[in-house]
Order: sequence, then C-alpha cells, then structure tokens
Amino acid sequence: MDETVAEFIKRTILKIPMTEMMTILKAWDFLPENQLQTVNFRQRKESLVQDLVLLCESKRASLRDAALLDIIYTQFHRHQKVWDVFQMSKEPGEDVDLFDMERFKSSFEKILRRALKNVTVSFRDAEENAVWIRIAWGTQYRKPNQYKPVYVVYYSQTPYAFTSFCHLKSNTPLLSQALTVASNHHKIVKMDLRSRYLDSLKAIVFKQYNQLETKFKSDFHGGILAERKEPLRCLIKFSSPHLLEALKSLAPAGIADAPLSPLLTCIPNKGMNYFKIRDK
Repeated sequence: MDETVAEFIKRTILKIPMTEMMTILKAWDFLPENQLQTVNFRQRKESLVQDLVLLCESKRASLRDAALLDIIYTQFHRHQKVWDVFQMSKEPGEDVDLFDMERFKSSFEKILRRALKNVTVSFRDAEENAVWIRIAWGTQYRKPNQYKPVYVVYYSQTPYAFTSFCHLKSNTPLLSQALTVASNHHKIVKMDLRSRYLDSLKAIVFKQYNQLETKFKSDFHGGILAERKEPLRCLIKFSSPHLLEALKSLAPAGIADAPLSPLLTCIPNKGMNYFKIRDK
C-alpha cells in the first residue's frame, strides 16, 4: 500500500469517534468482519488506528478504498459541512430522459479528467436514488489534495445537487458543467440557499401536487360528482423513492394516456414542491 494512502486512511480513522468506529468500518465493508473481531477496540485510539492501518496494508488498500472511507465518514458527519444548492433545468418542451446512474458517473468523471490532469473522483450510491461524489482537486503540476475535497450530493430524480465548500473557486464552473452535462440538463444556477443541515435542504426535492381546485369532468353522465358545481378541493400527493421514473412509467403501464400531461412532465424543471391546479 502506498505511503500516501496509508496516511490518508490513518487521518480518516483518527477523525472517527470511538462510538462510531465499528459502524463506519462495517459500512466501509473493506475489512472483513472476522479481521475486525481480532482487533482490540478498547485500546488507546492511536494504537487502534495503527492496527487498522496494518490490516489495510495487508489487503493493499487503494486510493479509491481510502476515498470511499472518507465519503462514509462525511455522510455520518454531513452537518459539519455548509451545503449550497444548485438547480438545473432543461430546454422548454424537452422530454425527460430515463436516467442511467452508471452513465452519469462515467460522463461526470470524463468531463473532469478531460479538463484536469490531476483529479480524483469517487462515488458512493446512497438512499433515495442519490449519489455522493467526492472530488479532490489537483493542478497541472500538483497531485490532488485529498484533505481538501469537495463533496457533491446529486439526486437523480430531481434537478437539484448539493455541494460543500470548494476550496478552489476557479474549478466551480467546471464542476457545474460536469453536473449539467452528465445529468442531461442545459442550465445550472446556484440558489439562494445554504445550510449545515443537508436533510432540511432536501425538502425542496420531493415533489407533490397540492391544493387541487378543479371541477369533476367525466365522459359518463350522471352521478353525484358530475352534478357538483363547486370545485373539488383536496390534496393529491405523489411519493416514491423513484418518483420521476414512476411518473414516466405511467403511460407504458396503461395507467395514464400518452403523451403525459404537462402537469406531470414539468416536475423536473420546477423549483417548487407543490402546485395549485385550477380550472382556466
């Protein structure tokens, strides 16, 4: 194992609180559980770290492995970062394509590597169809600085991405370009939102239709609802871990007529989490 990788792993493990050590190491899934059982987790932290680094050396941990451990640690401690929100959009009337996560990762990394010789890009899939991206920037003459990375959390079902502080401001346009192109969007803007609480910022990416105020319409005559003159007032909520993919599957499944109503297809381009629908 390279000395720089060993030092990277050592520094990351030193940051992990003892109460979270086993949980994070298991989430990392690099060291087998039978090896972890041989480690004395009650010894001084410095000695524990040394034992764990030796195990990593025996398994020839790579920079990719070390970066993944750092992502997991950051996921557990995401409140220690200040997160900005970026919103992407498509051209008016453009169809929403089916999203391919692996194609997104490949395209994102290629865009950065074409522009920068020295850059480290790492990914980790997360819940809610999200992907965490860790980028360590380098320069033309310097290797990537693994201790000042930028983290990006992108939700594939939404036009939103969340980024931590970027130490190299000059690379922000490149990061924005990679996000926009890889996710098949055409425009990206930084929203006037910033918080240490990533989970609270995520509220804007879950879509629901709210306050339906329209009269009942039907091809069948008669019935209580058909005779009702007052508009229907109710809440219709769409929720799914893969909401946009589910909406796009309505027509093929025979649940909705094709083409889908603009009320549904506009969701990825709207920066709102509710809509009020009224009769014209």
